[in-house]
Amino acid sequence: MTLTFTQGGSAYDITIERGSLNQVSGYFNLQRKVLVVTGEGVPRQYAATVLAACPEGLLLTIPEGEENKTLTSVETILSELLRLGFTRYDALIAVGGGVVGDTAGFAAACYMRGIDWYNVPTTLLSQADSSVGGKTGVNLHGVKNIVGAFRQPSGVLIDTAVLDTLPPRLFAEGLAEIIKMAATSDAALFRRLEQAGDLSPVMEDILTAALRIKIAVVEADPTERGLRAVLNFGHTIGHALEAAVGSGSAPPLYHGEAVAVGMLYMAEGEARTRIEKLLKKYGLPTEDPFSADELMQFAASDKKRRGNKIKLVRVDEIGSFRFQEAGPDELRTIIQSRKK
Repeated sequence: MTLTFTQGGSAYDITIERGSLNQVSGYFNLQRKVLVVTGEGVPRQYAATVLAACPEGLLLTIPEGEENKTLTSVETILSELLRLGFTRYDALIAVGGGVVGDTAGFAAACYMRGIDWYNVPTTLLSQADSSVGGKTGVNLHGVKNIVGAFRQPSGVLIDTAVLDTLPPRLFAEGLAEIIKMAATSDAALFRRLEQAGDLSPVMEDILTAALRIKIAVVEADPTERGLRAVLNFGHTIGHALEAAVGSGSAPPLYHGEAVAVGMLYMAEGEARTRIEKLLKKYGLPTEDPFSADELMQFAASDKKRRGNKIKLVRVDEIGSFRFQEAGPDELRTIIQSRKK
C-alpha cells in the first residue's frame, strides 16, 4: 500500500509493505552520495540492506535513547556530512526508531539549509507516529523536542517485517499511538483493535488506517496551528510522566507507555473505560505513581502552552474529540479527578 502526503506544491510517498526494505532502490533516489544514519540498538541488517543499495553510501551509527536526542548528536551528523563533502544535492536516510528519525531529520533540515532525507522507521512507534508529518528535532535541558524544524522527508518506507524482531514491550508502545489516533478519530479502527486476536496478519491494514488519520490531519494543519493538536491526545500528561520518571527513582517509562497513561487523564465516561480496557489488553500501563503536584511541576512547562493556558485534547466518545483551553488550576483539577 502506498499513501501520498501532499503539502503545498510538493508530495511524497509513504509505502507500507512487508519486505519492501529489500527493494529500497525502487522507492528512493540513491544515485548520489547518501549518508545512512542508524542507531546502536537497531538490528544491523536493516542499515546494511539500505547501504548495499547505495552506489555512494556511507554509514553513521549514533547512540539511541531520549538522553541522546540532543544537539550533540545533531552536530555529530552535521560534522560527518561536512567531512564527507556532501552537497545540497546529496541525501540522508534515517534507519531506526523515532530518536534516529527526529535527530537525523533535524540534521538534514539544518545542513546547507536543507537537504533531502528519507525515513525508514524500524519500530512500530516510529512507523505509526513520527514517520509522517515532518516534525524533526531534539530535546534541550530536559524539555522534549523543544529545538527543531518542520522538514518533510522525500519518502518513507515502512516494512512491517522489521516488527518481527521488535520486543513485545516496544511493540505495545507503538500500539499506544495507534490507539490514540483511533480513540480521537476512527471508532471503527478502535473496535477492530478491541476485537482483534493476533495482529500480525493485519498490521499493514492497521498501520494504513492510522496513517490515513495522521496524513489527513497534517495536510490540513502542517505547522500545528489548529487541528494538528489532536495528535497530542495523551501527550500533555504523557510528557509530564516522562519528565517525572527521568527526575526521580520511578521505573523507566517508554514514550508510548507514558502516552497510554496520559490518555486516561484526558478521557471521560465510557470512552475512558474502553481505552483502559484496550490498553490492558495490549499490555500497556494504566496507572502512575506520581502525585498531582509532581505532575503539575512538569505539565506546566508544556511547550505547547499559550501564556498560562495549555490546549488539551479531551475524548468523551470514541472516535471524536474536543479541545479545551486549561489554566493551571483547571489542569490540576483534571489530574486530581483521575487520582481519586
